[in-house]
Amino acid sequence: MMKPDRKTAIIIGILLIFSFIFGVFSSVPALERPDYLEALPQIETQVLVATILQAAMAVVYVSITVLLYPILETYNKKLAVGYFGFRIIGAGFLFAGIAFLLLLLSLSQSFVTSSQASSSYFEIAEMLRQGRDILNHIGMILPWSIGGVILYYCFFHMRLIPRWLSIWGMIGSFFTLFATLMLMLNIIQLVSPVYFILNAPVAFCEIILAIMLIVRGFHSIEIKTNEKEVRI
Repeated sequence: MMKPDRKTAIIIGILLIFSFIFGVFSSVPALERPDYLEALPQIETQVLVATILQAAMAVVYVSITVLLYPILETYNKKLAVGYFGFRIIGAGFLFAGIAFLLLLLSLSQSFVTSSQASSSYFEIAEMLRQGRDILNHIGMILPWSIGGVILYYCFFHMRLIPRWLSIWGMIGSFFTLFATLMLMLNIIQLVSPVYFILNAPVAFCEIILAIMLIVRGFHSIEIKTNEKEVRI
């Protein structure tokens, strides 16, 4: 039996809010401009801040995963390990994306100071830019959304949060997974209304979850461990 303490719920809620803040400010909109090679050196400070915040976001994601693992483990250890593994893999891709952004910044600085800019600059820059998008929006999001399905499935059976929110989380995670797969197959673009619409449900769900955990905490009920209840 387990009853997650109030302090853990508050910490998880606060970390969820910080993950959104770090996620918003770690974006670099200039990368979507046609002249991003010329633009990046002009906003060097913004790019460096974005890399720091992306690293902070990855640390927050790992922290949330570590805090939730022992809670999920009391329900089903195999699902808890699956959740932990997918979320850690996602955070690892997020860390890797930082290197690509720093390489892009270095390349752009070399480009603007070069007296003769060749086409190779643009080719390498585009490879780095697309590589960063793949790491951040496929490599990270794909395992992260799978982990989300596992998390909300466990929450649904453990009743630590309202069941309607658990269902919302599972559906939202499936939508995000679907959007990521369409992005992989080049059916939709990263900067498109369809992509944002498909990712919106899980984002709003986690905002509500964060507020609920801070204000009310987990439901104060006893959770019985029963490995046989879940078919994997």
